[in-house]
This record gives sequence, structure tokens and C-alpha cells, in this order.
Amino acid sequence: MTPTKQNANARVAFAPNWRARVGWLLLLLYVVYAASQLGFSAERFWTGLEHGHRFLERMFPPNFSRWQLIASGILESLQIAVIATFFGILLSLPIGLLAARNLAPGWISWPMRGFIALCRSFHPIIVAILFVKAIGFGALAGVMALIVASIGFISKLFAEAIEEISLKQVEAVRATGAGFLSVLIMGVQPQVLPRFIGFATYQLDSNLRNSTMVGIVGGGGIGAALFTAYQRFDFDVVLAILIIIVSLIMIAEIVSGWARRVFQ
Repeated sequence: MTPTKQNANARVAFAPNWRARVGWLLLLLYVVYAASQLGFSAERFWTGLEHGHRFLERMFPPNFSRWQLIASGILESLQIAVIATFFGILLSLPIGLLAARNLAPGWISWPMRGFIALCRSFHPIIVAILFVKAIGFGALAGVMALIVASIGFISKLFAEAIEEISLKQVEAVRATGAGFLSVLIMGVQPQVLPRFIGFATYQLDSNLRNSTMVGIVGGGGIGAALFTAYQRFDFDVVLAILIIIVSLIMIAEIVSGWARRVFQ
């Protein structure tokens, strides 16, 4: 075989993937098309930067003069988050357990997975609007909305964590003649507890953030005070509320890290 034929038949290193290139090109073209349909323009972008600059100027310095209103709103948001996380975890445990395909039969696990998907289908704000319309304004609507969000998140991750466990430990406990509850306590719980603590603490952080959003639509908490400050153009009060919210989330992150270290 001649050198020319050998070079022709040789495998090309790092051959170009034309399908991927065409796909990226089509994606880029669609992004440009979608941006043109949504009214994006450079002029609008620079105008927005100017408005944002004036908005930030009006936010400084933060105004904590309404500290009593802010404190009551933060306390209510904290209460909403803790209650929603507690009941969300309490309900998520059996739902996630029944949704695990390695422990529950298909006629139980698949309906449970469908219910979890339903809880995850809607943003907490949409669920909060529904509860506000159903039971009225106040913290109860916010708690109910965040419970639904907690079930959708924790149940899914808890079920997936159970499906990833080693069944050898479960079979060893079953071999002793232990019942179903004993198998869960001795065979399943030790393998999933550290991950479940992480899920629970993250959901508490998420509920603290979401309690602000559901308050904007009437679900109670600091969100109502934040929305009122926006409407009154009290942007310095808005900054004060945002600083307190960020501080609260950072404290919650420290506490959650401590909790994970304790249970690991």
C-alpha cells in the first residue's frame, strides 16, 4: 500500500463533529430570533443600566427606622419557613419511601411519583396565589404553599437516595426475621440519614427565601413589607429589608452546615 493510500485510510484525530456544529449554529440562530421577537435591543439595555444606576443611588444608605415593622415581618417569615419545613419533611418521609422503586411495588411507587411531579410542577408563587384565593390572605396560605413545595423537593430526593442504597444491608436485616419497620430503621435509615439531613437543611434555606416571595402575593411574612416599600418608592427601606434577609440566609447556612457535621 502506497503512503498516499495509508494517509487516506488513516483515522483523523479529533475529527470535527459537524452535527454538533450545525446544532450549535441552529441554537444560536434561534436565540437571535427569540431575542428579536421579545424586543431586546442595545438601546433598551443601556437605558435599563441608567435606570438601575439611579435606583441603586436611591437605595443608599439603608433605612432601618422602621425596624419594628421589619422585625415583625422577618419573625413571621421565619415562623412560616420553620412550620412549612417541619410539616413538609413529615409528609415527605412516607411519600418518598413509597415512591422508592426498590422498596415499594410499581402500583404504589408510580402513583406516588406522579404526585411528587404534580407538587413540583408549579412555582411556590403560583401555589401561594391559589391558596390565597382559597383561604384568604395571611401566613396560613404561605405555609400551605411552602409545604407543597417542600413535598415536591424532599420527596423526590429522598426517594432517589433510597434507590441508591446498598440492598445487602437491607437483606441482612431481613434475614434476621425483622419486620418492615425494623428493616427501615436498621437497614435503610443509616444509609440515607446524612443525605436526608442535607436535604432538610437546604429546604429550610429555600423556604426562608420563598417565604419572601409568597408574602408578595399575600402569603404573609416580610414579603408584604417589602412589596409595600417598593410601592411607596422607599428604596432605602427596601435595601434594609434585603440586608436582613441576606443575613438571615447566611445564618441559616451556618446552622445547616453545623447540623450536617453533627449527623455525619
